[in-house]
Amino acid sequence: MKRSLFAGLSLLTLAVAMPASAADLPRGSMPYNAPAYAPSYNWTGFYLGLNGGGAWGNSDWNGLGISNNPSGGMFGLTAGYNWQGLGNPWVFGLEGDIAWTNFGDSVTCSFGVTCETKNNWLGTARGRVGYSFDRFLPYLTGGAAFGDIEANRTGLTGSKDTNVGWTVGVGIEGVIAGNWTAKVEYLYADLGDTTCAAAACGVATNVDLQLNILRAGLNYRF
Repeated sequence: MKRSLFAGLSLLTLAVAMPASAADLPRGSMPYNAPAYAPSYNWTGFYLGLNGGGAWGNSDWNGLGISNNPSGGMFGLTAGYNWQGLGNPWVFGLEGDIAWTNFGDSVTCSFGVTCETKNNWLGTARGRVGYSFDRFLPYLTGGAAFGDIEANRTGLTGSKDTNVGWTVGVGIEGVIAGNWTAKVEYLYADLGDTTCAAAACGVATNVDLQLNILRAGLNYRF
């Protein structure tokens, strides 16, 4: 009987101890989910946009020994293409733009007579090289610039030519939302000179034009 009683007490003790021991076991940790992979921004693709800003510059009339400082605003269209290799921060591109301008200035070149230099439109065709910081792209740019140079002298016909010159500059572009990007850039452009004959300007003279351009742009990438 003692054996039976002892065996029963032992079973009861074991039955009570088992749930307590199970409660002391460490609980399983929550499953770990690795953060989603967010690929870096890639600038490859075609884009269209708008640009606008202003310019200031210099124009020399060498036949008269005078100069003026054309300035004004501009607004135009932009198109371009970027290429960026996977995992490579360097971005290479081609960009072209065309803009309406109202750059101009006049000075007195003799008693009661003024000499005016104007530019009515301006375009560029440039290469771009940038270094991508994910969604920000600082870049260098350079290529051809083309536009008109208009030389006017009071009471005379003046002259107007379309010239091809060169341009260089720097800028920075950034993603603002979805496929939209915005940029700010500075360009220096030299359009060369136009020849104004004595019959058109009173004195035979070359009239040149150099411009400092500061503008912003808004592009949509396809």
